[in-house]
Amino acid sequence: MPLAIFDLDNTLIGGDSDYLWGQHLVQIGVVDGVAYEAANAQFYADYRSGCLDIEAFLRFALRPLAEYEMQDLLRWRAEFVVRYIEPIILNAARALIARHRAAGDKLLIITATNAFVTAPIAERLGIAQLIATEPELVDGRYTGAVAGTPAFQHGKVQRLEHWLREHGESLAGSHFYSDSINDLPLLERVDHPTAVDPDPRLEALARERGWPVLSLR
Repeated sequence: MPLAIFDLDNTLIGGDSDYLWGQHLVQIGVVDGVAYEAANAQFYADYRSGCLDIEAFLRFALRPLAEYEMQDLLRWRAEFVVRYIEPIILNAARALIARHRAAGDKLLIITATNAFVTAPIAERLGIAQLIATEPELVDGRYTGAVAGTPAFQHGKVQRLEHWLREHGESLAGSHFYSDSINDLPLLERVDHPTAVDPDPRLEALARERGWPVLSLR
Protein backbone atom coordinates (compact mmCIF):
# COMPACT_ATOMS: atom_id res chain seq x y z
CA MET A 1 0.00 0.00 0.00
CA PRO A 2 1.30 3.54 -0.73
CA LEU A 3 2.71 5.60 2.11
CA ALA A 4 1.12 8.86 3.20
CA ILE A 5 3.89 10.65 5.09
CA PHE A 6 3.25 13.80 7.11
CA ASP A 7 5.47 16.36 8.73
CA LEU A 8 3.96 17.39 12.04
CA ASP A 9 4.77 20.93 13.12
CA ASN A 10 2.96 23.66 11.17
CA THR A 11 1.60 20.94 8.91
CA LEU A 12 -0.86 18.76 10.84
CA ILE A 13 -0.90 21.17 13.78
CA GLY A 14 -1.10 24.95 13.65
CA GLY A 15 2.14 25.58 15.50
CA ASP A 16 5.53 24.09 16.39
CA SER A 17 5.41 21.54 19.20
CA ASP A 18 9.15 21.83 19.92
CA TYR A 19 8.89 25.59 20.41
CA LEU A 20 5.65 25.30 22.38
CA TRP A 21 7.13 22.66 24.70
CA GLY A 22 9.86 25.17 25.50
CA GLN A 23 7.21 27.81 26.20
CA HIS A 24 5.45 25.38 28.50
CA LEU A 25 8.64 24.73 30.46
CA VAL A 26 9.10 28.47 30.86
CA GLN A 27 5.51 28.93 32.00
CA ILE A 28 5.65 26.24 34.67
CA GLY A 29 8.96 27.60 35.93
CA VAL A 30 11.28 24.64 35.47
CA VAL A 31 13.78 26.49 33.24
CA ASP A 32 15.35 29.95 33.42
CA GLY A 33 12.49 31.93 31.90
CA VAL A 34 14.16 34.92 30.23
CA ALA A 35 17.28 33.15 28.95
CA TYR A 36 15.50 29.98 27.89
CA GLU A 37 12.70 31.81 26.10
CA ALA A 38 15.19 33.98 24.20
CA ALA A 39 17.22 30.96 23.09
CA ASN A 40 14.08 29.03 22.18
CA ALA A 41 12.85 31.90 20.01
CA GLN A 42 16.22 32.24 18.26
CA PHE A 43 16.46 28.52 17.49
CA TYR A 44 12.92 28.61 16.09
CA ALA A 45 13.77 31.60 13.89
CA ASP A 46 16.86 29.75 12.65
CA TYR A 47 14.74 26.72 11.82
CA ARG A 48 12.20 28.79 9.92
CA SER A 49 14.97 30.41 7.90
CA GLY A 50 16.58 27.06 7.10
CA CYS A 51 19.85 27.68 8.97
CA LEU A 52 19.30 25.76 12.22
CA ASP A 53 22.38 24.23 13.89
CA ILE A 54 20.62 20.98 14.78
CA GLU A 55 23.32 19.74 17.15
CA ALA A 56 23.29 22.97 19.17
CA PHE A 57 19.51 23.00 19.22
CA LEU A 58 19.23 19.42 20.44
CA ARG A 59 21.72 20.06 23.24
CA PHE A 60 19.45 22.91 24.29
CA ALA A 61 16.12 21.13 23.78
CA LEU A 62 17.02 17.80 25.37
CA ARG A 63 18.80 19.17 28.44
CA PRO A 64 15.59 19.62 30.48
CA LEU A 65 14.70 15.97 29.86
CA ALA A 66 17.95 14.97 31.56
CA GLU A 67 17.46 17.28 34.54
CA TYR A 68 14.17 15.96 35.88
CA GLU A 69 12.59 12.67 36.93
CA MET A 70 10.49 10.80 34.38
CA GLN A 71 7.34 11.06 36.50
CA ASP A 72 7.61 14.85 36.47
CA LEU A 73 8.32 14.97 32.75
CA LEU A 74 5.30 12.80 31.99
CA ARG A 75 3.03 14.96 34.14
CA TRP A 76 4.27 18.14 32.48
CA ARG A 77 3.86 16.57 29.05
CA ALA A 78 0.26 15.58 29.72
CA GLU A 79 -0.49 19.17 30.75
CA PHE A 80 1.32 20.45 27.66
CA VAL A 81 -0.69 18.32 25.24
CA VAL A 82 -4.01 19.46 26.71
CA ARG A 83 -3.06 23.13 26.99
CA TYR A 84 -0.96 23.71 23.88
CA ILE A 85 -1.54 20.92 21.37
CA GLU A 86 -5.18 19.92 21.43
CA PRO A 87 -6.33 23.48 20.53
CA ILE A 88 -4.08 23.57 17.44
CA ILE A 89 -4.83 20.17 15.90
CA LEU A 90 -6.29 21.22 12.57
CA ASN A 91 -9.68 19.86 11.53
CA ALA A 92 -8.62 19.90 7.87
CA ALA A 93 -5.56 17.85 8.84
CA ARG A 94 -7.78 15.25 10.47
CA ALA A 95 -9.86 15.16 7.29
CA LEU A 96 -6.73 14.72 5.13
CA ILE A 97 -5.54 11.87 7.32
CA ALA A 98 -8.99 10.28 7.11
CA ARG A 99 -8.96 10.46 3.30
CA HIS A 100 -5.63 8.66 3.11
CA ARG A 101 -6.77 6.08 5.63
CA ALA A 102 -9.95 5.46 3.62
CA ALA A 103 -7.85 5.04 0.48
CA GLY A 104 -5.92 2.27 2.21
CA ASP A 105 -2.65 4.19 2.47
CA LYS A 106 -0.17 3.49 5.28
CA LEU A 107 0.14 6.55 7.52
CA LEU A 108 3.43 7.82 8.92
CA ILE A 109 4.54 10.99 10.72
CA ILE A 110 8.16 12.05 10.36
CA THR A 111 9.36 14.96 12.45
CA ALA A 112 12.55 16.56 13.70
CA THR A 113 10.90 17.21 17.05
CA ASN A 114 11.90 14.63 19.63
CA ALA A 115 9.80 11.56 20.29
CA PHE A 116 9.12 12.43 23.92
CA VAL A 117 7.17 15.49 22.79
CA THR A 118 5.61 14.06 19.63
CA ALA A 119 4.55 10.51 20.54
CA PRO A 120 1.32 11.57 22.30
CA ILE A 121 0.52 13.98 19.47
CA ALA A 122 0.81 11.23 16.85
CA GLU A 123 -1.42 9.09 19.08
CA ARG A 124 -4.08 11.80 19.18
CA LEU A 125 -3.96 12.03 15.40
CA GLY A 126 -4.48 8.28 15.16
CA ILE A 127 -1.17 7.61 13.42
CA ALA A 128 0.71 4.65 14.87
CA GLN A 129 3.91 4.99 12.83
CA LEU A 130 6.20 7.79 14.01
CA ILE A 131 9.76 8.64 13.00
CA ALA A 132 11.13 11.35 15.29
CA THR A 133 14.44 12.44 16.73
CA GLU A 134 15.09 9.99 19.56
CA PRO A 135 16.40 11.26 22.90
CA GLU A 136 18.81 8.81 24.49
CA LEU A 137 17.33 6.86 27.41
CA VAL A 138 19.54 4.96 29.88
CA ASP A 139 18.13 3.11 32.89
CA GLY A 140 14.84 4.96 32.65
CA ARG A 141 16.34 8.46 32.48
CA TYR A 142 17.07 10.72 29.57
CA THR A 143 20.73 11.65 29.18
CA GLY A 144 20.36 14.84 27.16
CA ALA A 145 21.98 13.18 24.13
CA VAL A 146 20.47 11.96 20.87
CA ALA A 147 20.16 8.27 20.05
CA GLY A 148 21.02 7.77 16.38
CA THR A 149 20.45 10.24 13.56
CA PRO A 150 18.20 13.28 14.15
CA ALA A 151 15.19 13.25 11.84
CA PHE A 152 16.15 16.60 10.32
CA GLN A 153 16.77 17.58 6.68
CA HIS A 154 18.78 14.74 5.06
CA GLY A 155 18.48 12.86 8.34
CA LYS A 156 14.77 12.46 7.64
CA VAL A 157 15.63 10.65 4.42
CA GLN A 158 18.16 8.42 6.20
CA ARG A 159 15.74 7.55 8.98
CA LEU A 160 12.95 6.88 6.49
CA GLU A 161 15.16 4.64 4.36
CA HIS A 162 16.01 2.60 7.45
CA TRP A 163 12.30 2.37 8.33
CA LEU A 164 11.44 1.24 4.79
CA ARG A 165 14.01 -1.58 4.95
CA GLU A 166 12.87 -2.59 8.41
CA HIS A 167 9.19 -2.73 7.42
CA GLY A 168 9.55 -4.02 3.87
CA GLU A 169 7.97 -0.89 2.43
CA SER A 170 8.83 1.31 -0.56
CA LEU A 171 8.20 4.86 -1.74
CA ALA A 172 6.19 3.73 -4.77
CA GLY A 173 3.12 5.97 -4.95
CA SER A 174 4.16 7.82 -1.79
CA HIS A 175 2.90 11.20 -0.61
CA PHE A 176 4.69 13.65 1.69
CA TYR A 177 3.15 16.77 3.17
CA SER A 178 5.33 19.49 4.72
CA ASP A 179 5.43 23.22 5.39
CA SER A 180 9.20 23.64 5.54
CA ILE A 181 12.12 24.16 3.19
CA ASN A 182 14.06 21.99 5.66
CA ASP A 183 12.11 19.03 4.29
CA LEU A 184 13.20 19.54 0.68
CA PRO A 185 15.40 16.39 0.65
CA LEU A 186 12.40 14.20 1.47
CA LEU A 187 9.95 16.14 -0.70
CA GLU A 188 12.25 15.38 -3.63
CA ARG A 189 12.23 11.65 -2.87
CA VAL A 190 8.51 10.91 -2.85
CA ASP A 191 6.21 10.51 -5.86
CA HIS A 192 3.68 13.09 -4.67
CA PRO A 193 5.19 16.03 -2.72
CA THR A 194 2.76 18.62 -1.34
CA ALA A 195 3.62 21.94 0.30
CA VAL A 196 1.24 22.64 3.19
CA ASP A 197 0.92 26.24 4.39
CA PRO A 198 4.53 26.53 3.27
CA ASP A 199 7.22 28.95 4.32
CA PRO A 200 8.07 31.49 1.58
CA ARG A 201 11.07 29.57 0.19
CA LEU A 202 9.17 26.29 -0.06
CA GLU A 203 6.14 27.97 -1.57
CA ALA A 204 8.23 29.59 -4.30
CA LEU A 205 9.98 26.31 -5.06
CA ALA A 206 6.74 24.32 -5.06
CA ARG A 207 5.10 26.69 -7.52
CA GLU A 208 8.21 26.63 -9.72
CA ARG A 209 8.15 22.83 -9.81
CA GLY A 210 4.39 22.49 -10.13
CA TRP A 211 3.91 20.78 -6.77
CA PRO A 212 0.50 21.16 -5.11
CA VAL A 213 0.28 23.90 -2.49
CA LEU A 214 -2.35 23.17 0.15
CA SER A 215 -3.66 25.04 3.18
CA LEU A 216 -5.02 23.18 6.21
CA ARG A 217 -5.55 26.37 8.23
